[in-house]
Amino acid sequence: MRQADLDNLLEVMLESHDGISDLLFSVGRPLQVEAFGELKPVDGNLGISALTPYQIENIALNLIGRRRRLIMDFFRRGACDTSYQLGRNIRFRVNIFRQRGNFAIVMRRLEMKVPSIAAMGLPEIFQQVPFEKNGLVLVTGATGSGKTTTLAAILKLVNETQAVHVVTLEDPIEFIHSHIKATLNQRELGVDFNDFPSGVRSALRQAPKIILIGEMRDRETVEIALTAAETGHLVMSTLHTVDAGQTINRIIGMFDNSEEQIIRTRLSDTIRYVISQRLAPKVGGGRVLIPEIMGSNLRIRETIEQGEGENSSFQEIIQDNIQNGWISFDKSVVHAYEDGVITEETALLYSSNRGIVRRELDTIKKVRSGMKGDGSSGLRLDPSTQA
Repeated sequence: MRQADLDNLLEVMLESHDGISDLLFSVGRPLQVEAFGELKPVDGNLGISALTPYQIENIALNLIGRRRRLIMDFFRRGACDTSYQLGRNIRFRVNIFRQRGNFAIVMRRLEMKVPSIAAMGLPEIFQQVPFEKNGLVLVTGATGSGKTTTLAAILKLVNETQAVHVVTLEDPIEFIHSHIKATLNQRELGVDFNDFPSGVRSALRQAPKIILIGEMRDRETVEIALTAAETGHLVMSTLHTVDAGQTINRIIGMFDNSEEQIIRTRLSDTIRYVISQRLAPKVGGGRVLIPEIMGSNLRIRETIEQGEGENSSFQEIIQDNIQNGWISFDKSVVHAYEDGVITEETALLYSSNRGIVRRELDTIKKVRSGMKGDGSSGLRLDPSTQA
């Protein structure tokens, strides 16, 4: 397969449906796209009802090209990550992996335009994140929940407002930032540096104010990220965790029991924000971002150091700090339901405490039904007062 043939195939797939986020190639399945969170087959008069191992291997080798690192990664780890550009306006993050002895491919479509916090509809507190002088900001969530997009929006605000040096360490580079006020040096794993720990160590010698680490995958990366945060840098990164509490526990769990208290103390001193995300199906199609945001205060620092207890869970502290702009998943889904963005079923599915959310939804429904039954004002005139 020539590159021109591959590009034509990708274009046909992208034109097959609206709202496409991913292209999938699996043996025994047709060409598939994920559109608004649902897998859909692609025909496009290509005559491919079921992909063969040979066809997918051809596509994979075109995506890998002659890059020896990707070939070594694939055969050592069973998977490799890269990026691919289609024409001038479309880029993909690519994962090529082995399944049942065959190649399989997932291509995530990337936005070329860096989004803004306002355009994404993110809460006001996100505007404060880039102005932290040091510490650790974590964006967490499942694969495909928009973590990289959120970090890109935060960096865009940095770029527009601060004359600082930013170094990013990414795998691969997804959003390309132009220089505005800030100077952004974007480095790609395997092209510009060999691994995240060595990349962060090198970044510490490059005089940045802000360091973005694409993902904290292991203990060594976490340790050097904490060191960077402790030495006056603002460090931003991602983790595959579902909420703030699990994020703290996941980091602590990377270390030995003998180191637990030291890590708890270091984390309590450095954590500035933990932003967790879920993408929920939207009424009328598409998806909406459901965020949870936890900042840092004395109660949070004490809970990180001592661990969660009966009256000191991260969820309770978040709820108690709503006036500071913090928000829980439960409040986010209630707001989304109240605004008519998601259904009741979706709200319950994406909540953390269904009992609490169910009661709040019932209250909203009662208010709505009362408004429908009593008219817009809910007022009634006494007939005796009428002329």
